[in-house]
Amino acid sequence: MKTTSKDAMKTPEGKQLRQRLLWKLLFSHIIPLVAITVVVVWLKVDRLATDYYRELLSVHKVSPLEAHRAFLDGIHHYLIWGTVIALCLSALLSYALITWTLRPLLQMSALTRQVAGGNYSERVPVASRYEGGQLATAFNEMADKLEGIEQLRKNMVADISHELRTPLTNLRGYLEALSDAVIPPTPETFRMLEQEVLRLVHLVEDLQQLAKAEAARSFLDCREISLNQLLGQIMDLYRPNFQEKELEVHWDLDPGSDRVTGDPEKLLQAIRNLADNAWKYTPAGGRVTISTRVAEGEIRTVFSNTGAGIAEQDLPVLFERFFRADRSRSRDAGGAGIGLSIVKELIEAHGGQVGAESDGNETRIWFSLPL
Repeated sequence: MKTTSKDAMKTPEGKQLRQRLLWKLLFSHIIPLVAITVVVVWLKVDRLATDYYRELLSVHKVSPLEAHRAFLDGIHHYLIWGTVIALCLSALLSYALITWTLRPLLQMSALTRQVAGGNYSERVPVASRYEGGQLATAFNEMADKLEGIEQLRKNMVADISHELRTPLTNLRGYLEALSDAVIPPTPETFRMLEQEVLRLVHLVEDLQQLAKAEAARSFLDCREISLNQLLGQIMDLYRPNFQEKELEVHWDLDPGSDRVTGDPEKLLQAIRNLADNAWKYTPAGGRVTISTRVAEGEIRTVFSNTGAGIAEQDLPVLFERFFRADRSRSRDAGGAGIGLSIVKELIEAHGGQVGAESDGNETRIWFSLPL
């Protein structure tokens, strides 16, 4: 969903920021003017009015009418000068406040043009913790996210190019060889070409699933469902695959962790990717354990599999797109490193989290859903 500037100002933080700024600008104009005017009038009336009347009546023998007129002239004289001084002081204070407030805005105006031109490296100096500083901090956070998105885009283009290059190069080589009669058109050759085409098809399908997973936040059909039933449904689907590699499957389901609220189709896709990942990377004769636990207001589901662990430095980026701890093995298995990225997008769309742990003999990939 798009968030406009009007929508942003309707948020509690936006309203609070706007109110504080309006009050500061208002006080910068009103307080000096009112304060100086009140002080001037107070001094004039309390300290000078009596002296005026006494002098005019006793010394100059001036009539009350003339004394009243002289008093008003004196009041007007002081009010005029007090107003002029108040306006000057108010203008100076307003200029200082507005300049202080607009400095980060002017800097952001210049940096916005650089960001629009593709330069995401510049940042606005945060000079205070008030409105201007908060705005500068928000701008810097936006620039950080844009820089991260741009880097992800570049990485994704490079990764997709890399994934496409290998099968396309193989296809081109075999087709040229067939065209030049360098190799005979045997069934084995056509099966090899078919495998390369299927690899391209799988890559496109993975990218489509990733795009759908990223858009899942806006299209969730949430309802109360049985998590255990979803797990059993996917494992029944993968039973032939597990039996082919003679993998042992152990279940450890907490009785209180069955009911969750979510989109069954999206959760089935996430669980299917985790089951597929466990099947691919568990060596023949190994063991896969599926467990669920309730803790701290969430239900955590863990897929554990025996076999070679994942390096500690790879765990933080395990759910990044196109990441593969073992690139050659992943490619041979037909994967492009997108499956866990899809899991991450789908689970986070439900308000959950994903994570991974690994040691030398076992890898544990988990996701949690709020109760």
